Amino acid sequence: MPNKPIYRRVLLKASGEALMGEQGFGIDVSVADRIAADIKEARSMGVEVGVVIGGGNIFRGVAVASKGGDRVTGDHMGMLATIINSLALRTSLIKAGVDAVVLSAIAMPELCESFSQRQATAYMDAGKVVIFAGGTGNPFFTTDSAAALRAAEIGADALFKGTQVDGVYSADPKKDPNAKRFEKITHAEVLREGLAVMDTAAIALARENNIPIIVYSIHETGGFGAILRGEGRCTVVSET
Repeated sequence: MPNKPIYRRVLLKASGEALMGEQGFGIDVSVADRIAADIKEARSMGVEVGVVIGGGNIFRGVAVASKGGDRVTGDHMGMLATIINSLALRTSLIKAGVDAVVLSAIAMPELCESFSQRQATAYMDAGKVVIFAGGTGNPFFTTDSAAALRAAEIGADALFKGTQVDGVYSADPKKDPNAKRFEKITHAEVLREGLAVMDTAAIALARENNIPIIVYSIHETGGFGAILRGEGRCTVVSET
């Protein structure tokens, strides 16, 4: 096992649904605490961590649009959901003894600080976990795109995508028992094959900035740290 982690600074993207646990809605505090424990382990290895959390456990803007509602308003509501989730994770991190701050793409100074690239990197240099809330601050962009954007802005060595499964498959492994699992695959292949890793904008942005995407199961306790040590089960999406 290597003495040092293989990445110095990473961005962790977690879905809002991951925070639900076995519930059908909302936030399972025990799950938030477990994710916080994984981040604490990474920090103990000296890894600088940024986080982006989706809002699907509370609200999805595209759901409004699919029913004839206004997509822009729906996306704004979804951004607010990500802020709720971000504040919940920060609470779990503080409880675990990890210094964390929430930076929002939408100004709401009574709740959290507004995002700036300079402030984000300063906090990470100081050893704080930075949670990026509010998506990109613009409608029509997913939190996947926000994760890729923030990863590029902070100079992340890798973008970790915590999912329901342990990597990238040729099809949904829960529906297709013959689905092929990839150990490594390129950004270009993901785009060409239309694989469900992240949305197209996020994949393209990661590719342009030479950021590998590490897809792993966020439900595996200690999985985040294991991959940082060069172990664990995951798929690496990279051009090299």
